[in-house]
Amino acid sequence: MKLKLLFFLTTLFFVNANAQNYIFGKVTAEDNSEIPDVTVINIRTDERAITNRDGHFMVSGRVGDELRFVKSGYERLVKKVSKENIESSVSITLERATILIPEVEVKQGMTGDLKIDSKNMSRSKKVEKLVKDIDQYIAQKSDPRILAAKAGEFVQPKGEGFSIGRIKDKWDDIDLAGYLKTALGEEYFTDLKIEKSQVDHFISYVLAGGFERKSILKYGFCSDADLYRFQRFVLTRVSSYRAPQTQR
Repeated sequence: MKLKLLFFLTTLFFVNANAQNYIFGKVTAEDNSEIPDVTVINIRTDERAITNRDGHFMVSGRVGDELRFVKSGYERLVKKVSKENIESSVSITLERATILIPEVEVKQGMTGDLKIDSKNMSRSKKVEKLVKDIDQYIAQKSDPRILAAKAGEFVQPKGEGFSIGRIKDKWDDIDLAGYLKTALGEEYFTDLKIEKSQVDHFISYVLAGGFERKSILKYGFCSDADLYRFQRFVLTRVSSYRAPQTQR
């Protein structure tokens, strides 16, 4: 009888110790304003949640878990879950990321007018010669007589061809992918369990999944809202990307 009672108490303790709970909280900035679209990651379970427009979130976890809070433009923060965090709401404050502005050297005699200053600034003889040689090389390579097809040579028929952006667009998909890779940072894709060598392919996979980007490509500008929209779209595509090739 005593052995059965001991076994029961041990089992009950183990279940309680490993029970999953829900952690509720709110994410704000240093000025106490709510921050929406923050990605909350339980590092142990890899479960993810995104804060709503009021900065609130809910994610399952237990005491001892570590929650990571990620949002572009803010410093990343890791919070270890305590017993108090299970029993009451968690308050998280994110700090703005520091942006380093490169130092600009201002030479004496500059007026501030780009047209005037560009004319007044003299280039060295070596630079002048290099520019001249490059212009001459390009002119030679662009000569219609060089580009013309030789007798009997196959000529590709004219047609629409393949384009990843309209001619009037300032960006194409390659430009956008490069910006997303830089703006989100390597750690963002590491958190998604995307290997460094697969980042470019993964971004192309997400874009091909129907991410709306006409305005971004047209003006060559990706706003914070567009960046958050891309992050939300990623969460709908990352699972299928991890699946075997035959299931995609």
